[in-house]
Amino acid sequence: MSLLGVVYTVEQSDLGTTCGYCSSSGQRSAQASSFHDAELVTSYLKCEGYQAMIDRGWRRCGTLCYRPDMKRTCCPQYTIKLDALEFRASASQRKLLNRWNRFVLHGDASGDALGHKKGAKPKHAKKGAPEHSLIESIHAPEKHVLGEEHSAHEFEVTLEPSSYTLEKYQLFEAYQASIHKDSSYPSSFKRFLVETPLVTNPIPYGPTPPEHLPKAYGSYHQLYRLDGKLIAMSVLDILPSCVSSVYFVYDPAFDKHSLGKMSALREVSLAKEIHDAGVDDHRYLYLGYYVHTCPKMLYKGEYSPSYLLDPEEYTWHPLPECKKGLDKARYACFAHPEHSSQTPAPQRATIPEVPLSVLQSLHIIVDEDGESRIESFSNLQWSDEAEVKKSLSTLAYSLGFDLAKRMAYVINE
Repeated sequence: MSLLGVVYTVEQSDLGTTCGYCSSSGQRSAQASSFHDAELVTSYLKCEGYQAMIDRGWRRCGTLCYRPDMKRTCCPQYTIKLDALEFRASASQRKLLNRWNRFVLHGDASGDALGHKKGAKPKHAKKGAPEHSLIESIHAPEKHVLGEEHSAHEFEVTLEPSSYTLEKYQLFEAYQASIHKDSSYPSSFKRFLVETPLVTNPIPYGPTPPEHLPKAYGSYHQLYRLDGKLIAMSVLDILPSCVSSVYFVYDPAFDKHSLGKMSALREVSLAKEIHDAGVDDHRYLYLGYYVHTCPKMLYKGEYSPSYLLDPEEYTWHPLPECKKGLDKARYACFAHPEHSSQTPAPQRATIPEVPLSVLQSLHIIVDEDGESRIESFSNLQWSDEAEVKKSLSTLAYSLGFDLAKRMAYVINE
């Protein structure tokens, strides 16, 4: 059996962190604290394994993976996915896209964010592809599509494996300072948006996939350049059945163009293009977490059809139906509405007993004399077996037993 990842168990703290959804920077209280029910760090994680993890409510931040404690945290966070094959852009989304295309092709009469003035309208400039064709409209203003045709600006979007450059960091620094009023450092940028545990492996396309599509599953930066300047960057994970959106940063000078909303449309298009190139199982865009009580997160519900992950059964439910439950309860269980609750749980839930047979079958990495080997849990002696069992039980329960058995664990006693 092929192992899917190497997991470093993380010491669990019962202290909440400041919630970024309902509290201001620096605040912390019982009413504004975010809790996780499991955390882990992994140095090696196959994309197949991470796909299984996000389908159980996990999400990564660099090499740290975490799952919210939905019953206890002040703002429950529900994994949300969009069916890219069934998506149809709304009138406002088409308007947004067409407005950007006109800006690239014809410029702005009042001057644009780069200080350029509008010149004479090109006689043969395109106005973009038909509105009903999302993919054509997305690519219409790009340099490789226009070729030698004149346009007011040169717009280029490229996809490259996650990496650090000064150009990317400076964009992130400006974004954090202007949008989030926060300071940043190269080390935090690398840890948050560059480092990744995901191991690349080839995407099984048909015979002739388009050149601009990624060649392998893994972590990527999608770079937006206007007249050679980096103006935005999407941090994406390309996984076996989805494009997973990690983060998006943009030059604050382009705030009026709603680049964040436009990036979501581009990521929908990317998921559909990968599917259309012969990867039948690839059809979703995962938009991270949906937080019903946070106004800045509600935009994710504007993309349809979207589904939320049930926090107990891990089944998918249409967003419009989920909203009815979320309007009534702080924590909503869609598969079992009777489990929904209005107030946060006072303490961490007791982890159901994990069968000994599951624990005994877990793979443990042992280092001796500079060499590593894998042993089963049952073959090893522990100085504090109860604590090790507790840590592994938490992860096994949160990962699901089948996935937990396909991981290898590094135990720090």
